[in-house]
Amino acid sequence: MSQKLSPGTMLLLATAPLMWAGNAVTGKLVHGLIPPITLNFIRWALAFLILLPFAWKTLRPGSPLWPHWKRYSLLGLLGVGSYNALQYMALQTSSPLNVTLVGGGTPVCMLIIGALFFGVPARRQQIIGATLSVCGVLLVLSHGSIEQLLSLRLVIGDVYMVLAVISWSLYSWFLVRTSEPAAIRGDWAAFLIAQMLFGLGWSGAFAGVEWGLGQHEIVWGWPLAAALVFIVIGPAILAYRCWGLGVQRAGPVAAGFFINLTPLFAAVLSLALLGEAPHLYHLFAFMLIVAGIVVPSRRT
Repeated sequence: MSQKLSPGTMLLLATAPLMWAGNAVTGKLVHGLIPPITLNFIRWALAFLILLPFAWKTLRPGSPLWPHWKRYSLLGLLGVGSYNALQYMALQTSSPLNVTLVGGGTPVCMLIIGALFFGVPARRQQIIGATLSVCGVLLVLSHGSIEQLLSLRLVIGDVYMVLAVISWSLYSWFLVRTSEPAAIRGDWAAFLIAQMLFGLGWSGAFAGVEWGLGQHEIVWGWPLAAALVFIVIGPAILAYRCWGLGVQRAGPVAAGFFINLTPLFAAVLSLALLGEAPHLYHLFAFMLIVAGIVVPSRRT
């Protein structure tokens, strides 16, 4: 049962997009200091160590986690191992604003995957919303140029982000379509560390491939250390906790509107920290993506 949106609940739901926007900007700031997949692995390894004192019982022999290891291995692959690694790879060549706006097309991808693979038909309002969101994503990918859209000249980072959206959409569907023991689902730290455990295996393997290809130079120093502290405590732990509490209080429909604050926060942070001023097409793309969320959420 959702409750009225109190100032405290709105603060919780706004904190998560702020952290996610900060994650995109931080990934851009350190892209020359550490390989992207290695950054993803170190991020989750540190987050795992922070959560371990709070959820170590989840990893004991006899824990309800182990009979469901295949499920958590899949969630770890799609969420921890793939999504953030692809996002950091996208930030090597794309801007944080582009990355977060392309990520705004996630509901469209979820709609398509649900209809194709999970037997959930799309409603008329959802199709309208999907069309609006797709237009917003295409506007970002084309950089506001019809000629560039027709010639399909995409930055490789935009392609990586599209793949990240697909990974997150699959993750979300598997998250809600199957169940796990209440002992894990009811404990946010246990639920997250169960995914981290297997996700670290996947991200570690991917980082090994990255190093094998010669991408292993890390520039250690205070800038990288500060970035790691932020992305571990903020986007990896704090945002997850705030979002979970906010959704419990307001319900998923009301909470869904807040996720579209991510590109807005990314635009402000990019301007403040990177000097990357947003363009007019970014504003139109943001409006289209927001409309793509609002329309299917309205009652018929």
